[in-house]
Amino acid sequence: MARKLKRDLTVEEQLARGPLDLPFLMLVLLLTAIGVIMMFSASYADALYNMDDPTYYFMRQGLFAVGGVVIMYIMSKINYQTLRWLSVFALVGSIILLVMVKIPGIGASGGGANRWIRAIGPLPRWQPSEAAKLGVILYFSARLSKRNTEKKRHFNKRTYSGHFLELLDRIGFLELVPYGVVLVIIAGLLLLQPHLSATILILAIGASILFAAGIRMGWFVAGGVFMTAALWLVVNTTDYMADRIAIWQNPWTDTQGDGYQIVQSLYAIGSGGLLGLGLGNSRQKFLYLPELQNDYVFPIVCEELGFIGAAMILLLFALLIIRGYWLALHARDRFGALLIVGITTQVAVQVFLNIGVVTNLIPPTGISLPFFSYGGTALVIQLVEMGIVLSVSRQIPAPKAG
Repeated sequence: MARKLKRDLTVEEQLARGPLDLPFLMLVLLLTAIGVIMMFSASYADALYNMDDPTYYFMRQGLFAVGGVVIMYIMSKINYQTLRWLSVFALVGSIILLVMVKIPGIGASGGGANRWIRAIGPLPRWQPSEAAKLGVILYFSARLSKRNTEKKRHFNKRTYSGHFLELLDRIGFLELVPYGVVLVIIAGLLLLQPHLSATILILAIGASILFAAGIRMGWFVAGGVFMTAALWLVVNTTDYMADRIAIWQNPWTDTQGDGYQIVQSLYAIGSGGLLGLGLGNSRQKFLYLPELQNDYVFPIVCEELGFIGAAMILLLFALLIIRGYWLALHARDRFGALLIVGITTQVAVQVFLNIGVVTNLIPPTGISLPFFSYGGTALVIQLVEMGIVLSVSRQIPAPKAG
């Protein structure tokens, strides 16, 4: 019987078979497990009062968590270099999905917003904005990773237009045009839904990757000034935003109206004390605090686990973010580093915005807490992104002995 000869593995294949980063993996699994448990604790009372199955949210989120972990592991085994050529398709596909949200019969509405694709058969409705985040991360990382190898542009210096284009190229404006166009298109489609929190998040993701790629600091200063001016204009010319700012400044002026949710959130956080009321013993979840399985799950964490329990969860998030940036610094190449920067920044900004809203530190934006808030699409895509980070970690060179 002839013996089959195994072909020699290439350097790329050998690197892609390296060990997973165990600290990062354990943090992801721990946050996912705690998140599913706390989401169940926050949601079962609401289901009981509505005569629904009290395990409805838990079972669905648990299934998505298990499926997401399996996909994360598969993703970690794939060589992340293959994501380079997929990046354009991911970006274009996410933009098409954002457009489809506005097509009657395909898009689904809820809470005054039009952010979802309708459920199809056994598949639940889902938000294309989650895919858009990943599309931006892949496209920006793939394109900016080749920034130092691109050919220098040449312009006809004998014409005024040539001189002007050369000036724009020298200050880095022309380089930013394709990224600016992508962000404007996606931000515009998100604002039409409207989905302000996803818009802010995608702009932050794009800016973080551009910063890590070495874009000049002056453009970030200019962008910050422009965004501040735009935000001031929106707040001062839109009654809806002006009301939100007023309620944020003093939610107790309308405790039964616009300020109701944040007041109940603060009651839940304050009721937990140092050690909490115990897992499952929250009082605010009994028809007081709305949307507690979604954006407002963290106040229930504070009420049931107390200051110490909430602080431990925030510590886990902090360790995950720090470890993510550490992996980015030690990545094998620029593409891997930029991928991790984009993914880690997404988690960091989402955690900050969610905790900031439920504690009334910042005005309400309607953004979910990673790994904790209910939503199968979001959880699976988050775990896919964690799989990409683990795939990059496989190819980090081992430290030399001695």
